[in-house]
Amino acid sequence: MEEPGFRVLLTESGNRKTEAIRAIRTVTGLSLWHSKLLLDSAPVAVTEPDWLEAAQDAAGVLEAAGAHATVLCDWCDRTITRVAGPLDPAPCNGPWPPETCRASCPPTTDWVRPLLTDSQPDLRDTL
Repeated sequence: MEEPGFRVLLTESGNRKTEAIRAIRTVTGLSLWHSKLLLDSAPVAVTEPDWLEAAQDAAGVLEAAGAHATVLCDWCDRTITRVAGPLDPAPCNGPWPPETCRASCPPTTDWVRPLLTDSQPDLRDTL
Protein backbone atom coordinates (compact mmCIF):
# COMPACT_ATOMS: atom_id res chain seq x y z
CA MET A 1 0.00 0.00 0.00
CA GLU A 2 1.43 3.39 -0.93
CA GLU A 3 1.89 6.24 1.50
CA PRO A 4 -0.91 8.79 1.67
CA GLY A 5 -0.45 11.95 -0.28
CA PHE A 6 -2.37 15.11 -0.79
CA ARG A 7 -3.51 17.27 -3.66
CA VAL A 8 -3.68 21.03 -3.53
CA LEU A 9 -6.59 21.95 -5.75
CA LEU A 10 -6.82 25.48 -7.10
CA THR A 11 -10.58 26.02 -7.17
CA GLU A 12 -10.78 29.70 -8.20
CA SER A 13 -8.29 32.26 -9.43
CA GLY A 14 -9.65 35.11 -7.33
CA ASN A 15 -9.45 38.83 -8.10
CA ARG A 16 -5.66 39.29 -7.78
CA LYS A 17 -4.47 37.21 -10.73
CA THR A 18 -0.94 38.61 -10.84
CA GLU A 19 -0.36 37.70 -7.19
CA ALA A 20 -1.96 34.30 -7.73
CA ILE A 21 0.40 33.59 -10.64
CA ARG A 22 3.36 34.50 -8.43
CA ALA A 23 2.01 32.22 -5.71
CA ILE A 24 1.67 29.32 -8.18
CA ARG A 25 5.26 29.92 -9.28
CA THR A 26 6.36 29.86 -5.65
CA VAL A 27 4.50 26.64 -4.89
CA THR A 28 5.30 24.73 -8.10
CA GLY A 29 8.47 26.24 -9.53
CA LEU A 30 6.77 26.55 -12.92
CA SER A 31 7.53 29.32 -15.40
CA LEU A 32 5.41 32.45 -15.59
CA TRP A 33 3.69 31.18 -18.74
CA HIS A 34 2.86 27.75 -17.30
CA SER A 35 1.71 29.30 -14.03
CA LYS A 36 -0.71 31.53 -15.93
CA LEU A 37 -2.01 28.55 -17.91
CA LEU A 38 -2.52 26.64 -14.68
CA LEU A 39 -4.38 29.57 -13.11
CA ASP A 40 -6.62 29.89 -16.18
CA SER A 41 -7.40 26.14 -15.96
CA ALA A 42 -8.94 26.32 -12.48
CA PRO A 43 -10.19 24.07 -10.96
CA VAL A 44 -6.96 22.12 -11.28
CA ALA A 45 -4.49 20.26 -9.05
CA VAL A 46 -1.50 22.52 -8.47
CA THR A 47 0.80 20.21 -6.53
CA GLU A 48 0.74 16.80 -4.84
CA PRO A 49 3.00 16.84 -1.78
CA ASP A 50 3.41 13.79 0.45
CA TRP A 51 3.12 15.73 3.69
CA LEU A 52 -0.06 17.33 4.96
CA GLU A 53 1.83 20.27 6.37
CA ALA A 54 3.41 21.00 2.96
CA ALA A 55 -0.01 20.79 1.28
CA GLN A 56 -1.54 23.14 3.83
CA ASP A 57 1.37 25.56 3.46
CA ALA A 58 0.95 25.55 -0.34
CA ALA A 59 -2.80 26.18 0.02
CA GLY A 60 -2.03 28.99 2.45
CA VAL A 61 0.35 30.65 -0.04
CA LEU A 62 -2.30 30.48 -2.76
CA GLU A 63 -5.03 31.83 -0.49
CA ALA A 64 -2.80 34.67 0.73
CA ALA A 65 -2.47 35.69 -2.92
CA GLY A 66 -6.24 35.85 -3.33
CA ALA A 67 -6.78 32.46 -4.99
CA HIS A 68 -9.06 29.79 -3.53
CA ALA A 69 -7.38 26.47 -2.74
CA THR A 70 -8.43 23.19 -1.17
CA VAL A 71 -6.38 20.27 0.18
CA LEU A 72 -7.68 16.81 -0.71
CA CYS A 73 -6.61 13.43 0.65
CA ASP A 74 -5.31 11.17 -2.16
CA TRP A 75 -6.68 8.06 -0.50
CA CYS A 76 -10.28 9.02 0.07
CA ASP A 77 -10.73 12.30 -1.86
CA ARG A 78 -12.06 14.10 1.20
CA THR A 79 -11.40 17.79 1.75
CA ILE A 80 -9.03 18.52 4.59
CA THR A 81 -9.68 21.69 6.54
CA ARG A 82 -6.88 23.82 7.94
CA VAL A 83 -8.09 23.88 11.55
CA ALA A 84 -7.03 21.96 14.62
CA GLY A 85 -8.97 18.93 15.78
CA PRO A 86 -10.33 16.00 13.79
CA LEU A 87 -10.07 17.06 10.18
CA ASP A 88 -13.09 15.19 8.89
CA PRO A 89 -15.44 13.30 11.24
CA ALA A 90 -16.78 11.06 8.47
CA PRO A 91 -15.23 7.59 8.29
CA CYS A 92 -12.59 6.95 5.64
CA ASN A 93 -14.10 4.96 2.77
CA GLY A 94 -10.86 3.39 1.52
CA PRO A 95 -9.57 -0.17 2.00
CA TRP A 96 -7.13 0.87 4.75
CA PRO A 97 -7.48 1.21 8.51
CA PRO A 98 -9.27 4.47 9.43
CA GLU A 99 -6.46 5.47 11.80
CA THR A 100 -4.01 5.68 8.88
CA CYS A 101 -6.10 8.14 6.86
CA ARG A 102 -4.72 11.64 7.35
CA ALA A 103 -8.09 13.21 6.61
CA SER A 104 -9.49 11.53 9.74
CA CYS A 105 -6.74 12.42 12.18
CA PRO A 106 -5.24 15.80 13.05
CA PRO A 107 -1.56 16.18 12.14
CA THR A 108 -0.60 17.06 15.71
CA THR A 109 -1.23 13.46 16.75
CA ASP A 110 0.57 11.78 13.84
CA TRP A 111 3.61 11.02 15.97
CA VAL A 112 1.35 9.26 18.48
CA ARG A 113 -0.13 6.76 16.01
CA PRO A 114 2.69 4.19 16.17
CA LEU A 115 2.46 4.28 19.95
CA LEU A 116 -1.27 3.53 19.91
CA THR A 117 -1.23 0.48 17.63
CA ASP A 118 -1.06 -3.03 19.04
CA SER A 119 1.82 -4.01 16.78
CA GLN A 120 4.24 -1.58 18.47
CA PRO A 121 5.84 -2.47 21.81
CA ASP A 122 5.07 -0.28 24.77
CA LEU A 123 7.99 2.13 25.07
CA ARG A 124 7.47 2.42 28.82
CA ASP A 125 8.67 -1.18 29.19
CA THR A 126 12.13 -0.20 27.97
CA LEU A 127 12.72 2.25 30.83
